[in-house]
Amino acid sequence: MNYNWNWGIFWQPAPDGTGVYLWWLISGLGWTLATALLAWVFALALGAAVGTLRTTPLTWVVRLGNAYVELFRNVPLLVQMFLWYFVLPELLPKALGDTLKQMTPPWASFWPAVLCLAFYTSARVAEQVRAGIQSLPRGQHMAGTALGLTLPQSYRYVLLPQAFRIILPPLTSEFMNIIKNSAVALTIGLMELTARARSMQEFSFQVFEAFTAATVIYICVTLVVVYAMRRVEKRVQVPGLISAGGAPLAGH
Repeated sequence: MNYNWNWGIFWQPAPDGTGVYLWWLISGLGWTLATALLAWVFALALGAAVGTLRTTPLTWVVRLGNAYVELFRNVPLLVQMFLWYFVLPELLPKALGDTLKQMTPPWASFWPAVLCLAFYTSARVAEQVRAGIQSLPRGQHMAGTALGLTLPQSYRYVLLPQAFRIILPPLTSEFMNIIKNSAVALTIGLMELTARARSMQEFSFQVFEAFTAATVIYICVTLVVVYAMRRVEKRVQVPGLISAGGAPLAGH
């Protein structure tokens, strides 16, 4: 059976009357970027905190951080997405749970997706931050102590600024992963880019055109992220820092 190619499908009216199919994909891209960016902000903040705590001298804090990382890193993302969407409202107090259940689309799917991606990615960011801090020479912490800095001040002014410069490349990978992982949100009804492409092929039967367009859009977005992060890396790099402190990270 021959496939009927129709690249003009993108300019044909969508069945919901909101515009053409191309606008469907653009609106899906908007939800993909909104979900990924907001989740990344939470993941970076939470992951940095957990990763830092895992390098402190407090044994019980380190164990809690390790348990957090192992929990969110080892449970499949799809399972976590279902837990945040279906199970969390049942575990919360009734008033709050009912509020979550009564939210109208797309927010009913958007916030569980953001929280799921944020916690899942934060565990991976925490591991990168921990490795980055531990890759620094011990003399860096001792220097902070010799200057009279407290432990929090040593992390803030000495260790973390250097560690983040070292781990910028793996953080770039995690940022791209969170954009791609946002596609899992289609399973809970969020009409992001992949969901829009799927809907387009179901209504138009132009499966190759729909998913080719989605693929090209994902590639363009990730290329923009890579370019932007490389500019940031060059702007904040300290000459000799990566070669001096980055070798242990590669062996992690």
